Amino acid sequence: MEAALLGVVQGLTEFLPISSSAHLILARTLFGWDAGQFGLAFDVACHVGTLLAIIVYFRVDLMRMVAAAPAVFSFSSRPDPAARMARLIVIGTTPIVIVGLALRPFEDTLRTPAVAAAMLFAGGIVLLVADRVARCERTADSLRGGEAFALGWAQSAALVPGVSRSGGTIMLGLFLGLRRDAAARFGFLLGVPAITAAAVYEALHLRGAAFDAETARLFAVGMAVSALVGYLTIAFFLRYLAVHSLAVFAWYRVAAAVLAAIWLAA
Repeated sequence: MEAALLGVVQGLTEFLPISSSAHLILARTLFGWDAGQFGLAFDVACHVGTLLAIIVYFRVDLMRMVAAAPAVFSFSSRPDPAARMARLIVIGTTPIVIVGLALRPFEDTLRTPAVAAAMLFAGGIVLLVADRVARCERTADSLRGGEAFALGWAQSAALVPGVSRSGGTIMLGLFLGLRRDAAARFGFLLGVPAITAAAVYEALHLRGAAFDAETARLFAVGMAVSALVGYLTIAFFLRYLAVHSLAVFAWYRVAAAVLAAIWLAA
């Protein structure tokens, strides 16, 4: 049940702009769950689950980009749309490599409930402002290379718990004039290499580790639940953003941060 609940938390919060890492950290702390059972190794399983959700949901887009790979860096004046999108994804992925290496020595310092709560609050305020000033006129097809690079930096900020990978890209996307659903869609596609890299990086720490049958079962439950919930969350969120604002998620972040701060202080 604990593994299933954490899988639900990961599947929901990975794609909603409310930070999966913050919620996993706060959930473990709040309920006192075993960090040995539900620590880094379990995070790998849940990341793989949400990665599967993205791949399955965007399978058509991803297959088109893979097929267009030879033309990604061509200098054609009218590039294939799939090749152009793949190029933007490659450009937007570059910052996460830089930030990931820079923040690597500070991982343990950043992965704390206090940091998670503080960044949930700050991100909620920024999301409110971005949603209020958003023009919502552009689609992802209109993005330029420099904007994709900037969105990559916004996504990289999610390495700090509480920022949110989707939240960071959506916030900046709104400031750039993207429609809410277009910003989320591009953020999800941009997250494919980032989530893959995160899962591989975390898995490298587990080389040679021995897992018993019970641990393997917990991982399987977490992965399966996060994949299913993640897929349903993507489908819901994109439809929701087509006609609604992000205010409810912003206020949720602020409320969750305040409650977490009160609980930590007590």
